[in-house]
Amino acid sequence: MPNEGKRVLRSQSWFAGRGAQNFANRSWVRSRGVPMDHFDGRPVVGICNTWSELTPCNSHFRDLAQYVREGILEAGGVPMEFPVTSPGEMLTRPTAMLLRNLCSMDVEETLRGNPLDGVVLLMGCDKTTPALLMGAASVNLPTIGLSAGPMFNGSFRGKPFGIKDAWEMAADMRAGRATNADFEEAESCLTRTVGVCNVMGTASTMASMVEVLGVGLPDNASIPAMDARRRVMARMAGRRIVDMVREDLTLDKLLTREAFENAIKVNAAIGGSTNAVIHLTAVARRMEVQLDIEDWHKVGRGVPTLLNLQPSGSYMMQDFHEAGGLPVIIRDLCASGILHGDALTVTGRTLAENNADAICRNPEVIHSVAKPFMADSGVAILRGNLCPDGAVIKPSAAEGRLLKHTGRAVVFENQEDLMRRVDDPDLDIDPDSVMVLKNCGPKGFPGMPELGMLPIPAKLLKQGVTDMVRISDARMSGTSFGAVVLHVSPEAAVGGALAVVRDGDLIELDVAARRLELLISEQELQERLAAWQAPDPVVTRGYVKLYVDTVNQAHEGCDLQFLVGKSGSDAPAAQH
Repeated sequence: MPNEGKRVLRSQSWFAGRGAQNFANRSWVRSRGVPMDHFDGRPVVGICNTWSELTPCNSHFRDLAQYVREGILEAGGVPMEFPVTSPGEMLTRPTAMLLRNLCSMDVEETLRGNPLDGVVLLMGCDKTTPALLMGAASVNLPTIGLSAGPMFNGSFRGKPFGIKDAWEMAADMRAGRATNADFEEAESCLTRTVGVCNVMGTASTMASMVEVLGVGLPDNASIPAMDARRRVMARMAGRRIVDMVREDLTLDKLLTREAFENAIKVNAAIGGSTNAVIHLTAVARRMEVQLDIEDWHKVGRGVPTLLNLQPSGSYMMQDFHEAGGLPVIIRDLCASGILHGDALTVTGRTLAENNADAICRNPEVIHSVAKPFMADSGVAILRGNLCPDGAVIKPSAAEGRLLKHTGRAVVFENQEDLMRRVDDPDLDIDPDSVMVLKNCGPKGFPGMPELGMLPIPAKLLKQGVTDMVRISDARMSGTSFGAVVLHVSPEAAVGGALAVVRDGDLIELDVAARRLELLISEQELQERLAAWQAPDPVVTRGYVKLYVDTVNQAHEGCDLQFLVGKSGSDAPAAQH
């Protein structure tokens, strides 16, 4: 489709004209077998691929990318696939969160520095989704997201088996209620296909955010990874991005304040991961949309949870898709006036229009606003002298009796201290104690690992204890559960109040009042803080030093300070 309606595309500054540089650019691309007519003004579309054998959730992306490529070609575009950093949650040490910002830099600089008019983002495992969105937001090209899709339901001894079930079995092993043979058999039953976790963990939460933000096509979140419909979606995403380039439908027209408010509300409705708080904050700040941690309280409070899905409920992602998927929830929330139904999406239609015809096929899985699964149980933001800049908890994943609780602190100074002492039979702890973990925040670990669901001590597991109040400056997996207070800010490593909590201190948690308090006098707290000494730096070189030196705190999205904001798509002119 020459000239594309006479719009001058960004890629033409590389390919159009008779200059020596334009000649060289075309010649080098033609070495791949690209015909001359692909330089006649057709949209050049990047396929940003996080495929990696080190990221099993994304290991089918080679296949999906080919369907995206076919769609781009069918629509008259020119596909250009490229790899970026792929931090996998399970294998990456010390934590994939450390590499989220690095991946975002990779995406941003690749998009800005190359002849691309639009991009399809292939993302799945937890950190690849926010990383790709962050990088793309800073460049602001026409963008569409394609998620990996969940793996099929696990099946263990004739029953459905999800990640939450695996965590519970691990606890049973430590308590002596399950054997190594049980665990080894379950290992082969849990992850039966590629794709992200089969529950509403962080990966499926963020895929849902892509869909409700309007950056993904309807059903993006729930179609299983190995379902043929995921391949059809890949092909349709390839077709649609070409039209988005022609329409100049850039990311800033989708990622508006209203879109982020919709995301906060849908996260509550699906019982989504607490990690969404950090990731959406980071994406919004890249887009220069004002989004504060308090918005999770102001915007999300009162939104009912509609989805009966692990870890907050019983079912799994495959069941969610077969029940109608996220379109059913969006339709109901729009009809109830809870969402901004007029928000624009990648289809060129509004959110309400995209989902108007969705049908619920299993009301046991997807409940309605009129008869919710849980009332007012999304992410709660806590404040108090222990977390003046905020902390988060997911009430739907906790035992209700612990949502208002006072107990004495049992303190672990870091991960090593926790692992060394948690199963010590002489540990001075009881079911009413409050477990406290320090130095696992963005700077302190570094990278803010998923250690927030502290393991309940073995001696308490043997007594039948299944939940305790646990507090840390760490995160937890979206597949985790319990009365777990996370993202305490400021973190211990920068001198937050968490750093000076001592064994035996009383701590009060009141989720309904949104309060978390260390029950000591203000004078004593200030004296302890004045006497606190910062730990010595743990790294002195490389990206990790850059991260530690410049990372923001959890309530600010854990982005690097110099990456916040957008700088557009202009590449250095001297290169062309």
